[in-house]
Amino acid sequence: MNKREEKLQTLIQTDAPLWEKGIAFAGMDEAGRGPLAGSVVAACVVMPPEPLLLWVDDSKKLSPARREKVYDEILKTAVFVGVGEATAAEIDEINILEATKNAMRRAAAGAPASLFLIDAVQGLGLPGEERGIIHGDALCYSIAAASIVAKVTRDRQMPELDRLYPGYGFSQHKGYGTAQHIAALRQLGPCPAHRRSFIGHFV
Repeated sequence: MNKREEKLQTLIQTDAPLWEKGIAFAGMDEAGRGPLAGSVVAACVVMPPEPLLLWVDDSKKLSPARREKVYDEILKTAVFVGVGEATAAEIDEINILEATKNAMRRAAAGAPASLFLIDAVQGLGLPGEERGIIHGDALCYSIAAASIVAKVTRDRQMPELDRLYPGYGFSQHKGYGTAQHIAALRQLGPCPAHRRSFIGHFV
């Protein structure tokens, strides 16, 4: 067994007992809580016990090209994929945690699940049991799949923001607070995609 296969066996230790018991469950994760601009995006994914996708992993541990390939595999394989988001304006209005919860509720709408495995977040009020798992994207196959869907979905939005608001480099840094981004923010001022509640000490 190679390292990739060993990693997959570790990831399914959370999922396998649930599959064996016939429990309908979904994995949930988000992308984009930390950036200074753009939406926070959540995904809710119901994965079948087979075929297992070898490269499903915490999205942060995969290259962009690998994430794109696995994203396509997930969409072809999953029983259900739901995506929800909360805009920068919504984040500013109610704070990032509550906006993330809203995005997750939207992603989970209609999911055929009675149990939701969620990366670190609880208290969503979903129609089923919620189980928060710290570092779930590194410990649970279904949450890892959701992390990839959320990350790829959000990353694909950033070139469009770059086109709408040129000069900030959104395609490169995805809205995160890099030196390039902060320099552009100070030079150009904020655009409508920026989270005003996040950038106060930069401008």
